[in-house]
Amino acid sequence: MKEILREIGMIARALDSISNIEFKEYNLTKGQYLYLVRICENPGIIQEKLAEMIKVDRTTAARAIKKLEMNGFIEKMDDEHNKKIKKLFPTEKGKDVFPVIKRENDHSNSVALAGFSE
Repeated sequence: MKEILREIGMIARALDSISNIEFKEYNLTKGQYLYLVRICENPGIIQEKLAEMIKVDRTTAARAIKKLEMNGFIEKMDDEHNKKIKKLFPTEKGKDVFPVIKRENDHSNSVALAGFSE
């Protein structure tokens, strides 16, 4: 069992490394593309839910979100009912990059899972 988990970990790191190289031209690094994809798929998501979804701590999520915001991929907006809550939305720049990320993700999945049955 340990060997299978080790192999899965190696595959995950390899795919992440490839994605970081692929998305470097868009100035997306260190897994930021994961956050952008989830925000595009769930516009208006709050930071805590996003961190939970990606399985990272809140501090790690906050750093990635700040970089995405600084680079113009996302924007924070106040909740209309609770001003303490900031909702995350993709900008036009984020929406433009999303299909590229999605296409690369789909390709990586098909390559990684080739030969497996449903």
